[in-house]
Amino acid sequence: MTTGADRTTDDFEAFYRANVDRVYRALAVTLRRDDLAQEAVDEAMARAYAKWATVHALDNPAGWVFRVGLNWATSFWRKARRERPPAEESAHPHHGPPDGEVAARDALAKLPLPQRAVVTCRVLLDLSTAETAAALAVSEGTVKSRLSRGLATMRAALSEENR
Repeated sequence: MTTGADRTTDDFEAFYRANVDRVYRALAVTLRRDDLAQEAVDEAMARAYAKWATVHALDNPAGWVFRVGLNWATSFWRKARRERPPAEESAHPHHGPPDGEVAARDALAKLPLPQRAVVTCRVLLDLSTAETAAALAVSEGTVKSRLSRGLATMRAALSEENR
């Protein structure tokens, strides 16, 4: 006999399988660190599981997981900055994308975090303007503005590179 808990676990497992790679890629591009993106996805998915009844009912649970992961990473950075002397730098290996994506990924990585997050949500996660606004806790106008500026900056960087 299937219980409500079994259905909840099955629903979450299906959600996890369908979204974990896509959310990881979006966070890896946004955060520019694969290791931090993996930790952020793990933490966000754990929180989603703990609150699955609420998260499952959202219009865009994947957007919620992305935002929770981004918030977790931001908190991690703030804590690390407070605990580490400013001159200390550590090397973090980064596994790059296929050659055809290097220029676009570099252009995206150079965007300020707010623009990078919006471009990632709209382009990589294929979220609507409203879903992006909800995921990032900003207005739809802010999403449109950041997207426009971010894409314009990326186009300029890519066209300059092609000269």
